[in-house]
Amino acid sequence: MAYRKIQPTQIQGNLFDRLGNEWALVTAGTTEHCNTMTVSWGTFGVMWGKNVVQVVLRPQRYTKEFVDAQKEFTLSFYDAEHKKALGYLGKVSGREENKIEKVGFVPKDFDGAPAFEQANLVLVCKTLYTQTIDPAGFMPDTDCDEKWYPQKDYHVVYTAEIQAVYEKEE
Repeated sequence: MAYRKIQPTQIQGNLFDRLGNEWALVTAGTTEHCNTMTVSWGTFGVMWGKNVVQVVLRPQRYTKEFVDAQKEFTLSFYDAEHKKALGYLGKVSGREENKIEKVGFVPKDFDGAPAFEQANLVLVCKTLYTQTIDPAGFMPDTDCDEKWYPQKDYHVVYTAEIQAVYEKEE
């Protein structure tokens, strides 16, 4: 499959919908040895004069080890036909099986960071900053801590520069 490089400002579609409803994959490692997980939480914006994305990973996730080791990762998006595969990739740990192979995804190199040939949009990201969510920061009139963190396994927030964007050519 062919991809064309575009600027982050040229990304088409509603990013809120793409991430929150269609989901995405965070992938890190190499094309020979990578891990991936489904994400549906995150933000896009400008920070420190750079186009950035923020994604959150729980500390127990296997993919987090890859993101921490590489400092670069991809955030990739897929057509609706792959939603079942994304659901599987979000539920099963790569520690337990080769889940990428099981869903039939094919790793592809994007500027030294892996994503998959099935992606319709790939963001190559370089980690700039990480911080574990501090429950003391939740405002008293919210239910975020109780609702989302009953196990107290607070996400690590990754703020990453979008270094390149690849869009699948039609």
